[in-house]
Amino acid sequence: MPFLNVNGVDLYYEVNGKGQTVVFIHGLGSSCQDWEKQEPVFSKQYQVVTLDLRGHGKSQKPSGPYSIALFARDVAGLIRSLNLAPVHVVGISLGGMIALQLAADHPELVRSFVAANNNSEMIVRTWKDRWEIFMRTNVVRLLGMRKMGEVLGRNMFPDDSQADVRKLIVERWAENDPKAYLASIGAIIGWSVTERLADIAVPALILSADKDYTPVADKESIVARMPNAELAVISDSRHATPVDQPEKFNEVVLNFISKH
Repeated sequence: MPFLNVNGVDLYYEVNGKGQTVVFIHGLGSSCQDWEKQEPVFSKQYQVVTLDLRGHGKSQKPSGPYSIALFARDVAGLIRSLNLAPVHVVGISLGGMIALQLAADHPELVRSFVAANNNSEMIVRTWKDRWEIFMRTNVVRLLGMRKMGEVLGRNMFPDDSQADVRKLIVERWAENDPKAYLASIGAIIGWSVTERLADIAVPALILSADKDYTPVADKESIVARMPNAELAVISDSRHATPVDQPEKFNEVVLNFISKH
């Protein structure tokens, strides 16, 4: 299995296909398995690189603290070490935050990027925000990762027809290291690149599911602040768009990448 030591941490990664490189960045508590419905499609035209972020999947799980900037430095180090730049970047949720941070901090490495189902900041402002963080962290601390997977599975895949996907999510979430998962939540809280959006000139696609946790209006605000960004909305989808609407996701992202 291929591992690369980046910033003192062994990161697991996979490479498939040939052509311009597309780097896929998974979401919180996930791994490169997030992209199993994308890799076979994209690798027909591109070199696809998937990785497990620090604290996730098969990668090393050092103690925290973690930060979005640190995750972005890890991805940048992988890109440089494998001599891939410039690359297209596709990120979902936490991965979308990292894609934004990467484009802000290391624009020379990014040919274009897609940030799906994420905002440009995670600032705790309301009691509701505090309550949601309290509930998520305490489910993990008191009830464990499997219970967290059950909660998230019901939220992301509520339909009866999605029972098999819910079961898969639970099994994968149960494999997470609780300390690393909580450190990754800590990386998100207080993060922001909102004030830097106007300086991100890399071509960007801000993608939103119509039923995502954060409203489409938030993504419209991101696009309005960026000089070279466009918005795509995928209907009948929740937070895990690459899983619940893979054909639509693949079509929209491939069309965007082909222009750049």
